[in-house]
Amino acid sequence: MRLLILDPFHGAAGDMITGALLDCGADRETVVRAMRAVVAEPSITEVTRAGIRALKVDTRSTPAHRTLHDVLKRLDEAAPHVPAPAQAMAHRVFERINTAEEEVHGTQAHFHEVGADDAIADIVGACTALHTLGVDRIAILPVTLGYGIGTGSHGTFPIPAPATAAILRKSGLTAVAGNHEGELCTPTGAALLAEFATLAVGEAVLPAYTIIAVGYGAGTRDPPHTPNVLRAMVVETTGPAGKSGEPPEDTVDILETNVDDVSGEVIAHAIARFMEAGARDASALPIIMKKGRPGFLIRVICLPAASLQLAELMAGELGTLGIRCIPVIHRFIADRTTEDVEIEIAGKRRRLPVKYGWMHGAVYTLKAEFEPAKAFADETGVPVREVLRIVEERAWERVRR
Repeated sequence: MRLLILDPFHGAAGDMITGALLDCGADRETVVRAMRAVVAEPSITEVTRAGIRALKVDTRSTPAHRTLHDVLKRLDEAAPHVPAPAQAMAHRVFERINTAEEEVHGTQAHFHEVGADDAIADIVGACTALHTLGVDRIAILPVTLGYGIGTGSHGTFPIPAPATAAILRKSGLTAVAGNHEGELCTPTGAALLAEFATLAVGEAVLPAYTIIAVGYGAGTRDPPHTPNVLRAMVVETTGPAGKSGEPPEDTVDILETNVDDVSGEVIAHAIARFMEAGARDASALPIIMKKGRPGFLIRVICLPAASLQLAELMAGELGTLGIRCIPVIHRFIADRTTEDVEIEIAGKRRRLPVKYGWMHGAVYTLKAEFEPAKAFADETGVPVREVLRIVEERAWERVRR
């Protein structure tokens, strides 16, 4: 299993997260193209912070004040240049920020600093960088917030900023004040970390791992004795966090509701929305309700940190008045790794990703990733099921050697 560990020990901001992921090996060309679509060509330079080499991302943008509608429209206009999963993730990040801003300032809040071009570019860049890294899970270590008083569009405020505190309150992330005065974690940084944590669990006890890549993203300030950087590590897990030889244990919440007045088209759309919002799984089961009425049991499996957000989304999409939550269900999951397998079809060679499931040190299942196989099928004119079969046969050959 490939794991991303983000360590915001010295705080977190959008540019720091983007820089750290780029330094870890995210596809720079794809990230720059996505950021350029919402602002201008970003500057990515190598700097040092208290002796540590890091990447500094500068969006070269100007301040602005926008509503959520304005920001999402700008994101939609950039869609041809941003990978679809990254764009959907960026939408969710801004929805988190908007919820926090409205909680603090009331409805129709403007984003002020986080609605400026640099924040839009930072969020698009960070989401695109994460997408290109292709990790299986993410661990977010404790976030350092700083302390004291800061200054923003609404005047002075206590640190953490009200919006940052509101975002972290719903995230489930662990935070500490730290020993340094000033704002170390921005609302943009908090929203990105919160979104990343809903996509893959941040474990309290990490499994054993081998470090594949280490990257540092630099902040603007350069204090002499403290490296103003965020560290990211891409690692390959080599064993579970629990007892040796046992599959690792995970915890999820199960959200359920019964509906009898929603069409199949609406249910299908809702399930797609739940998955985009970070659900682990979503399904609809036909049931017979009271008085013999036919209906559906809608079930969503998610990480505990995402329960509230997904319950609200279920209520909004389905119009239901109540969501049952079965909290902290334990499940056993296999360790997973992803490796490329080279195949040749119609004289063309490609390396396509395959996900392997491990138990007791051996592969017991594997599956070719669908989207890359589909792209190769479209290129060669071969049915996608045939491409999948060839990839998986080649993968099993490698396992059995």
